[in-house]
Amino acid sequence: VVVADIATRRDERPTRPGATRRRRPGMRRACAELARRATRDRGRDARWAMTTTTTTTTDRAVTARATRFATTAARGPEMKWRCVGARAMGAPRTRACACERCAGERGARAREGARAGASTGGGKGRTFASSTSEASARAVEVARDEASEAASAKLAAAMARSADSYMLFHPQYDLRQVENVKPAHRQPRHVRDYLAYGLVQFSRWSFDKVTGYTPKKSLTTDGWLMRFIFLETVAGVPGMVGAMLRHMMSLRTLKRDHGWIHTLLEEAENERMHLLTFLKLREPGLMFRLAVLGAQGVFFNAFFLSYLISPRTCHRFVGYLEEEAVRTYTHALHDIDGDGPASEWATMPAPKLAIKYWRMPDDATVRDLIIAVRADEASHSHVNHTLSSMGIRQANPFHVGHTELPENFVEPPAGFVPEHCR
Repeated sequence: VVVADIATRRDERPTRPGATRRRRPGMRRACAELARRATRDRGRDARWAMTTTTTTTTDRAVTARATRFATTAARGPEMKWRCVGARAMGAPRTRACACERCAGERGARAREGARAGASTGGGKGRTFASSTSEASARAVEVARDEASEAASAKLAAAMARSADSYMLFHPQYDLRQVENVKPAHRQPRHVRDYLAYGLVQFSRWSFDKVTGYTPKKSLTTDGWLMRFIFLETVAGVPGMVGAMLRHMMSLRTLKRDHGWIHTLLEEAENERMHLLTFLKLREPGLMFRLAVLGAQGVFFNAFFLSYLISPRTCHRFVGYLEEEAVRTYTHALHDIDGDGPASEWATMPAPKLAIKYWRMPDDATVRDLIIAVRADEASHSHVNHTLSSMGIRQANPFHVGHTELPENFVEPPAGFVPEHCR
């Protein structure tokens, strides 16, 4: 509530002959309206903080005095409107508040007025004087300092990530910790689990037969890259489809999403960055691109329709699919550490895109890149297995900036119980 106690008076200096002074009816009407509003709300018990501003102009004989009251806390019923400035609200004029705050404000105003008068030569010329309590001034200064420090820290963080500021959040790993990630498996427990796991096993068996891959066979760097690129073109589909359908469902049902969309979009972009990174090492040919086109057309539509029918089954499918991805990248690391053709990746520098995206050291190798990608796949398995066990209206436990990867990544986060696991 803002009450303006505006008093007009004539300038003490003589005016030029024949000059007339104009009234300011608009100011009077505004003052009267504000006074009526304050009178209407005078029964509201509150504590008011007051700032008085006095302005004197030379071209008009009008002095505007505005008193601002801000409600900060409830007052007891025994308190009356006795603060300075409450006269505009109809309070008794004979008494002024004797509290320490008001007394301090009156003393501060007196000191400010004396300093302003001394600095302007007894009030001549144009004067703008405002006074607040010393405690309020100190609080304002502290708040400004804190805001300045927060703004500086925010600016520094923004500058640090300016190179990829257009990207969504993605995990940053300590390669020494994620190097020991091992394949894990969640045993099927329900019908949808067995269905999803069976589809993943059939898909992997078919793809291995077509490509001639076996876990006991060592591949060349080109062979590994062709396999990685093709799998990443498929792995980037589920996150985008799930995010799109949940977005449309939120619009269609007029209900919130509970944080799933952002996590699924992060997953889709992360898989796409895997693809773009591997493309820096090898550029596929025309036949490979046609195969990707056909596989994407089939898988996208199949996953789209399946997600409409059973989102939980689709998330379980992705969780098992990422388990197989962890096994594949672990096999690749064994080849790199062995004496096979892929051992050259142990010393080959990683692409600059990978170093910037995962913020790896400048001397990172392709082996470090494979370690980071495997950690990403384990994180995706962790997320999708958890989402599959949750209700569609249960809040997403993976907040923005979540990078914790448990050792047993196929189970929900510690302390979180999904709806269908209770």
